[in-house]
Amino acid sequence: MAELRSFIFIDQLQPQTLAYLASWMRGSLPRAKMAAQIIEISPGLDIEALTDVALKSAVVRAGLLVVERQFGTLEFHSQSTDEVHAAADAVLNALSAKKEDAIPPKILASKIVTRVDHQHAFLINRNRLGSMILGGESLYLLECQSASYATLACNEAEKASNVKVIDYRMIGPNGRLYLSGDEAEIRNAKSAAEQALRSIGAE
Repeated sequence: MAELRSFIFIDQLQPQTLAYLASWMRGSLPRAKMAAQIIEISPGLDIEALTDVALKSAVVRAGLLVVERQFGTLEFHSQSTDEVHAAADAVLNALSAKKEDAIPPKILASKIVTRVDHQHAFLINRNRLGSMILGGESLYLLECQSASYATLACNEAEKASNVKVIDYRMIGPNGRLYLSGDEAEIRNAKSAAEQALRSIGAE
């Protein structure tokens, strides 16, 4: 029986969160404000059968399908929230599960670094996949489990604040999020990201 590691509904994909995700997607590209569902399970290979269920059950498009050694991750989206919910419900039925069965997120780290040094900014930018952080900006760092929860945290932080998405990793054992901007905006982003995870049971 597959373990439901996350079951994440996103009501409206925000522009930067979407652009970052789309930069390495190999499936159908969503557009801003679309609804999306992210599902992470273990063992990873089981995500293939669940992808088949989702795509045959509703009018949705798959953007992301990743099979790792331990975990499998699926993202699908639609302009219709009802279609996203229908596909998600079909996956739950296939798993004989409820959305409440998903493992709640864990916040492993949530920190702000104020007025980042120029050398530090340079080092971050060498590994980033999103925007560039500039010296003097403040930086928000989040690490969470399961990894896919980083997308929810990023999306909700972007809704609540005027920040730049520097990087977020939502595949693997842990998820990581890097945001930069004015210190006041970064504090708003931190609050929104933590609240989004706590609203679904984060420790």
